[in-house]
Amino acid sequence: MKNRKNMKVLLIILIILIAAAGLYLLLLLPGKPMKDAALFTDYAHRGLYGGDIPENSLAAFTAAADAGYGIELDLQLSSDGEVMVFHDYDLERMTGSPGLLSERTCGELSALRLRTPDGRETDEGIPTLRAVLDAAGGRVPFLLELKGESGDTALCEAIHKVLEGYKGQFAVQSFNPLLLSGFAKVDPLMPRGLLYTDVFRVRGRSGVNFLLSAMAFNRLCRPNFISCDKDCLGMPTVKAVTGLYGLPMFVWTLKGDETAPPGTHAIFEKGVS
Repeated sequence: MKNRKNMKVLLIILIILIAAAGLYLLLLLPGKPMKDAALFTDYAHRGLYGGDIPENSLAAFTAAADAGYGIELDLQLSSDGEVMVFHDYDLERMTGSPGLLSERTCGELSALRLRTPDGRETDEGIPTLRAVLDAAGGRVPFLLELKGESGDTALCEAIHKVLEGYKGQFAVQSFNPLLLSGFAKVDPLMPRGLLYTDVFRVRGRSGVNFLLSAMAFNRLCRPNFISCDKDCLGMPTVKAVTGLYGLPMFVWTLKGDETAPPGTHAIFEKGVS
C-alpha cells in the first residue's frame, strides 16, 4: 500500500513537471526566424566612434557607413515627440548637462554638445533619427534599439512614422518585450530582436527579472532574432531559442580583436582607425 501511494505521488510530480516544461516551451516560443540576408552583417555599436568622435553622433554613423559596417543605435523620445538618438536616459555623461532626455525638447537637445569617450566637448549635437537616415543615405543596414522601461509604445509609432518611405534595411531590438510587442502592432513586417542578458543576476533578483532572464515573454513579443550579451552565450535559454527554434543571433558588445562565434554576427566597438 505504501509503495502504491509513493508511486502515485511520483506520477503526480512527473505530470506536473511535464506540464511545467510544456508551458515554458510555449512561453519561450519566438516568431519566425529573420531571413533578410541584407541584415546579416556586423554592426558598429553606437556608430564607429573614438578619438574626437563621440558615440551616437552623425560623425560616428558616417564613419561606420563609409567603412561598410551596419549601424546600431539607441532611440528615445524628446518631450515634444521627436525620435532622438541617445543611449542614456540621463544627459550628464554624454553632455555634462543634468536631467533626463525625455524632459527636453528636440531643439534643446540639439543645442547640447556631445562628449568624446575621454570627456572632451565636441561640435557634435544629439541627432534625430531623421538626420541619421539622411546622413547614411541607405548605404548600410540599421539595428534600432528601442529604449524604455514601461509599456508606453509612443516611441514605436514615432519611429514607424520616420521610417515611412525611407529606402533602406532596418530591424528593431529592445530589452523590453512590451516595446517589441508594440512595434509588431504598428509594423508587423519589421524584424524584431530581443536584446538579452542575465538581468536576474545583473539588475537584481526580482520576479520580473527572473522571467526576463528566462525569456518567458517571448510569446508576447515574438522575436525574430536574438542580440545576446557575449557573456551569456552559454545560457540554456539562449541555446534553446537558437538551437531548438533556429533564431539567428547577434553578439554584443565585442571589443578589440574579439570575434563573434561561427554562425553569428558581431555588434562591436573597435573605434575609428
